[in-house]
Formats: sequence, structure tokens, C-alpha cells
Amino acid sequence: MESYVLIYLLAANAAAFLVFGIDKWKAVKGRWRIPEKTLLLFAAVGGSPGALAGMFVFHHKIRKPLFYLGVPLILLVQIAVGFWIWQR
Repeated sequence: MESYVLIYLLAANAAAFLVFGIDKWKAVKGRWRIPEKTLLLFAAVGGSPGALAGMFVFHHKIRKPLFYLGVPLILLVQIAVGFWIWQR
């Protein structure tokens, strides 16, 4: 079971990182963008470390309070829930 969780989290973080990179590329090229709700959803379903890394690596969404406050907050909540589950 634990290996499935690890695989899921790795995939979620890789996907979040990739989606932030794709959205940055689309922004530079003036193309259709990925909705902000979708970007936040990728963070919320376990990809917050990947989303945070994507924000800084691609220098994307780092000026928007919803992202520079929201994604780290999601990460902190996920860490707290993870520790709580692990302690049980």
C-alpha cells in the first residue's frame, strides 16, 4: 500500500511541475492558458511540492498572492495531514 502512495505522489508532483511549465510556455507564446483553478487543483491533490518547484523554476505565478500564499499553505496542510496519518 505504501508503495502505491509513493508512486501516486511522485506522479502527482511530476504532473504539477509539468503543468506549471506548460502554462508558462503558453503564456510566453500567447496561447490558450491552463485555468488557475486547474493549476491549484494539481497542487491540492498531492502535487504541491511539484507545483511550488514549478513556480520557482519557471518563474511562473510567483507574483499572484493566490499562488505564492496558497500553494505553500496547501503544502503545509498536506504535511500536517501526512504526519497525522503516519502517527496513527
